[in-house]
Order: sequence, then C-alpha cells, then structure tokens
Amino acid sequence: MAYCYEFKGFIPVVPEDTYVHPQAILIGNVILGHGCYIGPSASLRGDFGKIEVGDGANVQDNCIIHSFPGRGAVIEKDGHIGHGAILHGCIVGRNCLVGMNAVVMDGAELGAECIVGAQAFVKAGSIFAPRSMIVGSPAKLLREVSDKEIGWKTSGTGEYQQLARDCLAGMINPVEPLVEVEPDRPEAIGTETIPLRETRKD
Repeated sequence: MAYCYEFKGFIPVVPEDTYVHPQAILIGNVILGHGCYIGPSASLRGDFGKIEVGDGANVQDNCIIHSFPGRGAVIEKDGHIGHGAILHGCIVGRNCLVGMNAVVMDGAELGAECIVGAQAFVKAGSIFAPRSMIVGSPAKLLREVSDKEIGWKTSGTGEYQQLARDCLAGMINPVEPLVEVEPDRPEAIGTETIPLRETRKD
C-alpha cells in the first residue's frame, strides 16, 4: 500500500478495488473512488482541503494534487490525469483528460469530456464548457472535442482501469533485476490504444 498519513483526524480512503502504487503518497482528507489507479510518486496532499477522485479515474506518475485551506480539488468519474500534471484547488469534470505536465489552477472548472493539452497552463478561475479542447499557456479554447477524440480518450482510460485490476491481481511485484535479457523476452505488452496524433492520420 502507498505511504498513507493521517492528518488532524483525517485518514485517506482507498476502496479495495482501487490500486495505489506503494511509492505514491496520500495525506489526510483524500477520498478515492472505486476502480482508480494512482501511479508511482503521485502526491495527493489533503492537509488543507479535501481531495476527491471519482470512480475509474487515474492519476499517473509524479502528479501533484493539492489546494488552499478550506477548498477542495475534485477529479470526477473516469478522469485521466497525465504524467507530471499539477492540479490545485480545481474541478476536473467527468471523463476529462489533463495532459502531461499540464497545470490546472485554483477555482478552474473543466466541464465533462474536456481535453487539456500537454504543458497547458489553465489559469485560476478559468471555466471551460464540456468537450473543450484546451491548449497553450495561458490555456485557451482551441475548438470542440470530436466524438473520435472522446472515443480515443475513453479507450485510454479503460487501459488504466485494466491496469489497476492487473496490479491488484499481483501482476506488479518488487523483484531483483536480471543481469541480462532472457532469449524469449517479448517486445512489448499488447494494447489497442495508440497516440492521439496517430488517430488523426486516418
């Protein structure tokens, strides 16, 4: 289990069907939903405000979630938070994707099925309607997210939901490294999901 810490009487809540990597950190008033995946070195620090992560959401490696005192941070159902993203006192709507190394600031609200591009900076108090494609620094509305992009996003989130189940089933274990590559080692683990830029070539 992760490094979990009580703070002022608040103990993190982790359902049995949610996977939290042993090197993630959960502090205080953190409430995770069912079927979530929390990756290595993610920090969810509920020492000031409450952090809520909805069912089926994932928070990937090196993400930080925090807020100002008395204010919360929310990721709704099926939210997808890419590697290294920072969320501070914001609301990420249902089935949204926040790209790698993006920052979403206090009071920002992302409607359902928004996509925030990698390295975008969403200013405090920004409000985006559902299905907004949000890019840049400061972040701006580029256009509406297409049905195809929503399908791609939902498929990718499904991969993380399966990853959570696989990890809970014991498919991730500490081991000693090998000293050389075994002769029958496969090239990769199979998946149907491809990068978004590749789907645009069709």
